Amino acid sequence: MSAFKDYCLTVSKNFEVLSNLEAPVRSAIELIKPALRSGNKIIFCGNGGSAADSQHLAAELMGRFLIDRMPLPALALSVDTSALTAIANDYSFDEIFARQLRGLGKANDVLVAISTSGNSANVLRALEVARETGIKTIGLTGQTGGKMKALCDVCIAVPATTSNHIQEMHIAIGHMICGEVERDMFATTKP
Repeated sequence: MSAFKDYCLTVSKNFEVLSNLEAPVRSAIELIKPALRSGNKIIFCGNGGSAADSQHLAAELMGRFLIDRMPLPALALSVDTSALTAIANDYSFDEIFARQLRGLGKANDVLVAISTSGNSANVLRALEVARETGIKTIGLTGQTGGKMKALCDVCIAVPATTSNHIQEMHIAIGHMICGEVERDMFATTKP
């Protein structure tokens, strides 16, 4: 079997198992919808590929996913390079998301924390701040859940152990969530 076919087969098998995570994905959707209906925002954070996923999903909510509709308040804490570098320099890299969350977040917002290992120190720190400030939390992580599992209101631990396959499932879950939220909130809006 070629490396390409082997990779595709692995992805296919992962996604078959991913379909067993409907309950936590539904729980995540049920945290997000009332927050948005109440005028709260969805805040994303993550490092590397997870930072890119954070930006991607925030843009799907702020712009549009499949329906032409009003924007939904969402942002990624990884995009402001001046804030990131100032906080890392003045405090520590572990504080880059937590400090921004203290300044931008409010009770009943939702933090979507993304970490393939579930052990990224700056993501864990943001989850701690979220808990202190009444911000709801959703974690997207790999198979074990890592340390973040205990810090999330909803933890979606996908059935993979390598970053690439974890991230493939994270973006699929993010798209499912965006689509469901959009359909529920804007069902009468034409695409």
